[in-house]
Amino acid sequence: MKKVVLAYSGGLDTSFCVKYLGEEKGMEVHSVLVDTGGFSDEEIADIEKKAYELGVKSHHTSRVADKYYQDCIKYLVFGNVLKNNTYPLSVSAERIFQAVAVAEYAKSIDATAIAHGSTGAGNDQVRFDMAFRTIVPNAEIITPIRDMKLSREAEIDFLKSKGVVREWHKSTYSINQGLWGTSVGGKETLNSYDNLPESAFPNPRTESGEKEIKLSFVKGELKGVDGETFENPVDAIRKLHLLATPYGIGRDMHVGDTIIGIKGRVGFEAAAPLITIKAHHLLEKHVLTKWQQYWKQNQAEWYGIQLHEGQFNDPVMRDMEAFFESTQAHVTGDVRVKLAPYRFELLGIKSDYDLMSDVFGSYGEMNNAWSGDDVRGFSKIASNQVMIYETVKERANKK
Repeated sequence: MKKVVLAYSGGLDTSFCVKYLGEEKGMEVHSVLVDTGGFSDEEIADIEKKAYELGVKSHHTSRVADKYYQDCIKYLVFGNVLKNNTYPLSVSAERIFQAVAVAEYAKSIDATAIAHGSTGAGNDQVRFDMAFRTIVPNAEIITPIRDMKLSREAEIDFLKSKGVVREWHKSTYSINQGLWGTSVGGKETLNSYDNLPESAFPNPRTESGEKEIKLSFVKGELKGVDGETFENPVDAIRKLHLLATPYGIGRDMHVGDTIIGIKGRVGFEAAAPLITIKAHHLLEKHVLTKWQQYWKQNQAEWYGIQLHEGQFNDPVMRDMEAFFESTQAHVTGDVRVKLAPYRFELLGIKSDYDLMSDVFGSYGEMNNAWSGDDVRGFSKIASNQVMIYETVKERANKK
């Protein structure tokens, strides 16, 4: 029997794939659930139980939250990456790591085929295909939902014919929760005008008033939240999520260009990612030089686009990550943050590497490192070429 590894979530599409590949195509199906930080232990156990009930030969859970942070999220923070200045790439980054984990598992058990349940309508099909082709290039890629253009109703009818009867009702909103944020899709995201209602978000706002917290960074990584120190930044992110999400912070709508060329719109809730990135960016503005910031900003935008479009495995991404990491040597300090309903404020920073050091003077007040004559001479040299340009232009225009 042909051995196929299936990227499995327990939902309708991947449940169809188990039955279709196993009973219609006669394959030996090995399901893989990849946890990037969005599943509880109870959910993981339930998904495994359902996989075996459907008839998989084996089921494997790959827990990669720490690897996901170390190999990806860390660099999204270092680069202050927000796609279109809005979206922290919550699902984009997560899908890449799920695809890579599935491909690596397929390689480890010498599977000759690898499958996923993506449709032909979105970005995920490209991300999964690209990761599979990169890591297991000789394996056949099987995509039943995409290839047969199946409707939900057709999938449900097929499963019923196989004796699988479950509540396959379609929720009003599709929710994808992960370590780096939650995406929300619904009828409002299918047009350009409507916005998501409060009820669409999985975490209701329960906090009112205001609360000030302190975030502590060590070489660019979040290591302290509200007076508690964490060895693992993953735990710090989770702590910040617990503190900030009840305020309804981090909700927004992202509009972007999909890999397949159409515009896409999705709602998201990402309190911890947005606060972390913005606080980190403020700290960087104090401790990095202007040219470090300039080149980081340019490279980070490109890095985010490449990641979004499934190019994570290109070696140039490792080059960009090395650059990001080299900029973080002095990004150490504390950032004061105020939490309030639906918003947060960055209040200030404290760092031994703060370039606003009063040793050299205070902006607009007093300087200790130069004189007025120094500035006069500098201004003359700095403006010299443009002065020449304007003078030559004026003389030429008079002829």
